[in-house]
Amino acid sequence: MKVVLPENKINKKQVAIYVSIIIICIISIIIAFYFQFYARIDISRLLGFESETDLGNKEEEQIEKLTIEFDKIFTNNVKTNSEKINFNAKDKEKDIVYTRLAKKESKLNSYNVEVYIPCINIENPKIEEYNKEIEQFIDKTNSILESENKNTIYTVEYTANVKDDILSLIVRSNLKEGSSAQRVIIQTYNYDLRNKKEITLEEMLRIEGLNKNEIQSKIINKIQEEQDKVEDLKELGYNIYSRDVKSDKYKIENSKQFYLTDDALYIIYAYGNETYTSEMDLIII
Repeated sequence: MKVVLPENKINKKQVAIYVSIIIICIISIIIAFYFQFYARIDISRLLGFESETDLGNKEEEQIEKLTIEFDKIFTNNVKTNSEKINFNAKDKEKDIVYTRLAKKESKLNSYNVEVYIPCINIENPKIEEYNKEIEQFIDKTNSILESENKNTIYTVEYTANVKDDILSLIVRSNLKEGSSAQRVIIQTYNYDLRNKKEITLEEMLRIEGLNKNEIQSKIINKIQEEQDKVEDLKELGYNIYSRDVKSDKYKIENSKQFYLTDDALYIIYAYGNETYTSEMDLIII
């Protein structure tokens, strides 16, 4: 007796469906990985499971309040929005940002110094560059402490924030030497802990889901508004720092000083970084 086994015919339509499902799954995983680790888009927020933040949606009253309270952000410590931060610590006993030098000292007719100078506690070549640049504030402090009869007032303060694996640090120094004009210097440092690299303002806007063209318009409008005030004061005889609204330094790709908190992005144009002035423009997103 001849036994004939049934043929296992392959249903091409079913195979095509299975292959399509597998391809879709692979593509979905790749897209999710890209969003989470590179595009840095919050998937739950993207799908509408979480409420939007205030970034980019602030009312005038909120912006005015944050502008008035800008001085209060300098707390000389670091704030995080998570209990665990993954970073390659250079000193395992210290936080991701700590105060490297804290000094308050005065000498009659010579100086009045109060400084809190930070250090970023991450083992990385770019962070080494940051810390080397921050050392300028230590050098200036030592120089002032060695001076005599210059009647110098010098302060340095900072604050740092970690949000969604982005470290943002801002350092502000205020210098008044004798009869010279007051000078305010602001330096910021923004570092992607996840991808171990510096973050530009343009990248920050993308990460936070902010429209570059809209932010650029806000910057130009703010600078123009401040320049209009300058023109009014000039007519009254005041000598005020003038802005060139058409300058390339106001382009987002050239804007280096910015600081991110949990609910605000500060874009800063500190003119004291280049010359002796305390003038600065603050755009709050």
